[in-house]
Amino acid sequence: MIQPDRTSELQTLLQQRLLVLDGAMGTMIQRHGLQERDYRGERFADHPHDLKGNNDLLVLTRPDIIGGIHREYLEAGADILETCTFNSTAVSQADYNLSELVYELNFEGARLARQLCDEFTAANPGKPRFVAGVLGPTSRTASISPDVNDPGYRNVTFDELVANYVEATTGLVEGGADIILVETVFDTLNAKAALFAIEKFFDMAKRRWPVMISGTITDASGRTLSGQTAEAFWNSLRHVQPLSFGLNCALGAKELRQYVEELSRVCDCFVSAHPNAGLPNAFGGYDETAEQLADEIEGWAKAGIVNILGGCCGTSPEHIAAIARRVAAVNPRICPKIEPALRLSGLEPFNVTHESLYVNVGERTNVTGSRAFAKMILEGRFDDALAVARQQVENGAQVIDINMDEAMLDSIAAMDKFLKLIASEPDISRVPIMIDSSKWEVIEAGLKCIQGKGIVNSISMKEGEAKFLEQAKLARRYGAAVIVMAFDEKGQADTYARKTEICARAYKLLTETVGFPAEDIIFDPNIFAVATGIEEHDHYAVDFIEATEWIRQNLPYGKVSGGVSNVSFSFRGNDPAREA
Repeated sequence: MIQPDRTSELQTLLQQRLLVLDGAMGTMIQRHGLQERDYRGERFADHPHDLKGNNDLLVLTRPDIIGGIHREYLEAGADILETCTFNSTAVSQADYNLSELVYELNFEGARLARQLCDEFTAANPGKPRFVAGVLGPTSRTASISPDVNDPGYRNVTFDELVANYVEATTGLVEGGADIILVETVFDTLNAKAALFAIEKFFDMAKRRWPVMISGTITDASGRTLSGQTAEAFWNSLRHVQPLSFGLNCALGAKELRQYVEELSRVCDCFVSAHPNAGLPNAFGGYDETAEQLADEIEGWAKAGIVNILGGCCGTSPEHIAAIARRVAAVNPRICPKIEPALRLSGLEPFNVTHESLYVNVGERTNVTGSRAFAKMILEGRFDDALAVARQQVENGAQVIDINMDEAMLDSIAAMDKFLKLIASEPDISRVPIMIDSSKWEVIEAGLKCIQGKGIVNSISMKEGEAKFLEQAKLARRYGAAVIVMAFDEKGQADTYARKTEICARAYKLLTETVGFPAEDIIFDPNIFAVATGIEEHDHYAVDFIEATEWIRQNLPYGKVSGGVSNVSFSFRGNDPAREA
């Protein structure tokens, strides 16, 4: 039941009119007053674990109810139908001892929605319907410790989440999904794992499907549960080039509007929103009527800030019908042209544009550059190490560089632990992370720990083009920018000619072969020591400066970085000169 690629069809429709997403599934299931026996059916009558509340299981045991709800939303005017698979991952189904059902739940959930969408499309070809295969956030978080006494602990790994999401995505696509929807994202690192898995599946399938992403701003702080602002959330995940990006759940339309407006300003893709029916009342219910919600949503549409609209908790077919009716004649948002720029993030966005001054990278959290920091890590004094990171940010570091390359250290374990501890410190993790190592396996371990968009430091052609391209593709898949060292199979570039030659070659490979955004490429043309007394070194400083100018003029949107501290290497033993 794999569907043809409908990306072009969706893009055309979204340029012509607002599309309507369906509403809440859980709210509608509650109306049926189901009991334990409804969830079990005959197949799971003897299952040893309580199953009431496992709504996704109803796809197998009560498809009549789930299909009936889908039908009501289609009749209400929904263009896009979400599958009932929000918790259909192994880690979430483990709560019911049903992890082995993941593929089947996703396949059947997509198949049920597919049949109904095909039925409605056949009845009215002028209004085609689409199935969005839902990947929920899971019941665990990759960025947050469940143990307040151990901030570095996690109850799920990035790799476990990727495996979960590959299995779920396979079921959704083979069941007939047109779109993959990663929704209700409260931890961006979970979403990164989902997107990594989706890209992995696309590689296996040798084609792509449209991807929608929808996050959750949890309260009036304007942040996700894991602490990111709306723009930081976008910067972290924009690398997947989604069909749409938006927000859902937690807030009503009135409360959510300012954050949707923020995304509408920064996103160069379509924008979606499916808010709750207001805020929950004292009993956990929702009181906002269909017309009240539609009033607010119509205002969004007329303001031109959205392309896809629907409902989340507390909404019903009545709400969706009212929204569909009120926005039918309103023109959709026009996607803005956003200037290419290096758009990084920690908990907050950090954008480096052509108007930006130089970026200050804090390098004291580097075991190769700071003996004091190395001693802290080797002795397991991570609280002291965190204090160093915090001090750097307080003193103006806009990015912090973390390096754990020490012979007496398990570099992978140290990088993993330190980054997880940093994630629990918002005054540090608000800035982007630069993951610094000469070992790719250490860099990759770090990439699996950061929810923001960081920088890989570094990759090069030292081991040839194949390894360079492989690492670049992975860095892109993790959503990171890269520093490219002027280093090839012949060694480090130490002249103007070699620096420009290597950087030009790397730029061409990255942009044309990998599809790496030029604005996410940062070249390091090598700063070498000065005043060494060796004649061949006399042009080191000038060559770096002139190579920098050449990169700026000839490699559009590429950035340049330099390790200025390298200048002082010839002054070893002369600390006053080195510190100066």
